[in-house]
Amino acid sequence: MRAEIKEYRAVEEAAMKFVKSVAEGNSEYAKTLFTDDAVLFGWLDGALEHGSIEQFYRNVDTVGAGDDFKARIDVLAVEETVAVVRVLEENWGGRIDFTDFLLLLKIGGEWKCVAKAYNQNSDTIKH
Repeated sequence: MRAEIKEYRAVEEAAMKFVKSVAEGNSEYAKTLFTDDAVLFGWLDGALEHGSIEQFYRNVDTVGAGDDFKARIDVLAVEETVAVVRVLEENWGGRIDFTDFLLLLKIGGEWKCVAKAYNQNSDTIKH
């Protein structure tokens, strides 16, 4: 059953915590979005990152987004207790473009992210 529009808005608001953390270089907002056991998978400058979401927090806290950072949130699906969000990032750290996919579950009435998978656009890879 498709969720009501208000649930799409709630999912978008939850994903904004992710964007705000990246934009400000402060993982504190994202820590309220991700579950403690959330995982991440993706390629950063040709190296596979995978495991605990703590790795994402370290990246956010050590690399500022930069003045030209831009982001867009697309809520792709909301099905009662599960949601998929795509976040497009441009110019993170002054050079990297990412496409992130966030998998959210509604836990205790709140949208929480349990997994993040991402792609770094190939023209922004630094070897």
